[in-house]
Amino acid sequence: MASNLTKVIQNARKKHTATVFFLHGLGDSGNGWAPVTEEMGYTLEHVKFILPDAPIRPVAVNGGARMRAWYDIYALSNAEDILKQRLDDEGVLLSVASVNRLIRDEIDAGIPSNRIVIGGFSQGAAVGITIGLLSEYPFAGIIGLSGYVPLKEKTFTMATDANKNTPIFLGHGDCDEILPYQIGKLSYELIKSRGYPVTFKTYNGMGHHTSQKEIKDMISFLQEVIPDQDSEKI
Repeated sequence: MASNLTKVIQNARKKHTATVFFLHGLGDSGNGWAPVTEEMGYTLEHVKFILPDAPIRPVAVNGGARMRAWYDIYALSNAEDILKQRLDDEGVLLSVASVNRLIRDEIDAGIPSNRIVIGGFSQGAAVGITIGLLSEYPFAGIIGLSGYVPLKEKTFTMATDANKNTPIFLGHGDCDEILPYQIGKLSYELIKSRGYPVTFKTYNGMGHHTSQKEIKDMISFLQEVIPDQDSEKI
């Protein structure tokens, strides 16, 4: 059963015409990304940011310790195995359903889906990408930072055509010590092979975190897919 998620909301600094949902990584929370999206809000003044909190659950790879997680992780694998290993498919799909509730609420409140971007970091990126590919709603864009496609080929058996032409931005550091760079590259190639308009950016020397260059690139992507409508009229 889908959970009712808590969330951090950062309202648009001027007239609200677009919304970005951004999902945090394992063990983090919406507050962990709040300083980043707050900084982005100074440039993207028309954008509301919604940062959901994952449910607290035991995580096997961390000895069953309870923490915020979008799904369970049974083991850490190398780049060659991670797209083949057993995964908590049910957990992924439950998180997809939970975030979809928030997205529907935003659409019901008056923001059309083509003015909504779904994204995330690491485990949050995995869920965000899955939401985008499976959604019935056509989004403005999909963002995945230091992530991957968790359900592998199964994702595309469930995918709709709603976001077949939606721009996808993927970024990954080539020194990522948690989710090796090759995992991100393989996921990019998988998405690209299915005909989606996906861009993959490599960040030299970056580990399992973000950087000012990646944030700048993310802002540029958002300016393209959800431009300030007031600015367009000038």
